[in-house]
Amino acid sequence: MSRPTTRGATDLAAEDSADLEKQKSSNPSRHDTPKTNQLDGTNSSQQPSTSTTALILISVFLSLLLVGLDRTIVSTAIPRIADEFHSLDDVGWYGSAYLLTCCAFQLLFGKIYAFYSVRITLVTSILLFEIGSALCGAAPSSSSFIAGRAIAGVGAAGIFAGTVVSIVHVVPLAKRPKIQGCMGAVMGVATIVGPLVGGAFTTHVTWRWCFYINLPFGAVAIAVILVFFKVPNRDSSKQPWVEKIKQLDGPGTALLVPGVICLLLALQWGGQTYAWSNGRIIALLTLQGVLLPGFVAAQIWLPKTATVPPRILKYRSVAAGLWATTCIAASQYIFIYYLPIWFQAIKGVPAVDSGIRILPLMLAFVLASILGGAINQKIGYYTPLGIAGVCIMATGSGLLTTLEIDTGKGKWIGYQVVYGLGMGFCFQTSNLATQTVLPKRDVPIGMALMFFGGLIGGAVFVSVGENVLGNQLLERLSGLPGFNRGLVTSGGATSLINLVPADQKEMVLVAYNEALRRVYQIGVIVSCLAVLGIGSLEWKSVLKQSEKNDRAERDSAVKEKVEGDLPDKVQSQSAQQDVKDSRV
Repeated sequence: MSRPTTRGATDLAAEDSADLEKQKSSNPSRHDTPKTNQLDGTNSSQQPSTSTTALILISVFLSLLLVGLDRTIVSTAIPRIADEFHSLDDVGWYGSAYLLTCCAFQLLFGKIYAFYSVRITLVTSILLFEIGSALCGAAPSSSSFIAGRAIAGVGAAGIFAGTVVSIVHVVPLAKRPKIQGCMGAVMGVATIVGPLVGGAFTTHVTWRWCFYINLPFGAVAIAVILVFFKVPNRDSSKQPWVEKIKQLDGPGTALLVPGVICLLLALQWGGQTYAWSNGRIIALLTLQGVLLPGFVAAQIWLPKTATVPPRILKYRSVAAGLWATTCIAASQYIFIYYLPIWFQAIKGVPAVDSGIRILPLMLAFVLASILGGAINQKIGYYTPLGIAGVCIMATGSGLLTTLEIDTGKGKWIGYQVVYGLGMGFCFQTSNLATQTVLPKRDVPIGMALMFFGGLIGGAVFVSVGENVLGNQLLERLSGLPGFNRGLVTSGGATSLINLVPADQKEMVLVAYNEALRRVYQIGVIVSCLAVLGIGSLEWKSVLKQSEKNDRAERDSAVKEKVEGDLPDKVQSQSAQQDVKDSRV
């Protein structure tokens, strides 16, 4: 038996779409209103002009440069700061307070950028960094200086994540590799310039200008961002404040922040300030062993409000990229931290000159970052250059383990260049992979995860290297007549060499060189492990993915426009008829 044919929602939508096209041609103003894009939760809008984009990128990179400088500029100022405050016991906190808060709040900022205004969050982060810098510059005591470093670390965490989130909003995916390469170059320049600027201020003016210098540049960055950086409203930004606060994952944050702090404190104090068997270290390791697994459990049990939703780590490129980023950062920190010690202890150069002698590594890194970004943008695929880069980096790290006390200038320069080129080529690969595979709404969380992995990898393996160096020295020097264990545990890089008798200096130099080579071997291991991560990334093209995203956004906008203009009564009748049809 036949029944009357009833038009469903699809037919009505098709007819209404045709009507909309006719109405659009006669009255375009009515239908050109931007619609919310279901793909990423943003409103469709035109890209900012070239000049506006350039201003935004300059201000964002300026903020990143300040953060990069702040990580290294303080190294040459610490002795003078400790002398002024008479606080030699607090020296370790001058660097660790910044690192602790930066690591602890990194993932939280990824979630904040996903649900709150990108512009306001970035400006707030820069303000926090500026407040911390001002407090450090004006600090009347060691404790207030440490507090300023901690506040600056919180701001730095927000700036790290905000830099990439800003790039995502103003630069199309297809053009992003070159910008990412410039981002790596900015960090490389900061690493080069930081100790030199810090030394100049400390010697010729005052160490306080190492921090005051951040204030005018930060103010310029804030002004440009407030005036020119216009991010379309997202669905998540329209939610009530109560809902936004719920999305910040209170239980997870309460477990993550103290867990990270306990882990880093244990690594920084263990074997140096306190023995590993000390009750403080055991308590810290026990606490982090409870808190961090608790954080992971909270992410699994409460996925809707998780700081790191499990769905993000289900992307192969994100999980592999996190592994690669952690290993690359671990290798990078080991060589940038312990190569200057080789120059000071083995070659006998001052601290400032040792920083100058790792310029070949950093200049090669800057050059490769820029060149790698251009190559990735040209060919579209980031994985091939990433694999080549990490293999070159592993080769360079292997060459650096062959350093001897009589190694000539040509070799130690060449080895650094090989390592720096490889690191520059692969440094941004994981970041590009994360931005390519994730929906735009998840990019802030994904990028915060990458930065977190890099910070943790560096912090953990610098501590590992420190303990390996100390243990190797104790093992190799314990047989010397009249050996004083305290020279190793409390002495600096050069004091041990200078305090031994002249007839034992050659033996101590050989022992010190061998101990440093063992540390560099750790760098080789993590470099090789990074190959596994980069090699596991999906082979996706930023050019093709950009076109795919554009088509998806256009289709989503058209679909929503059609559905949004259907009369409520027609939609209701169509839905009821579809239900009846399904029952029949």
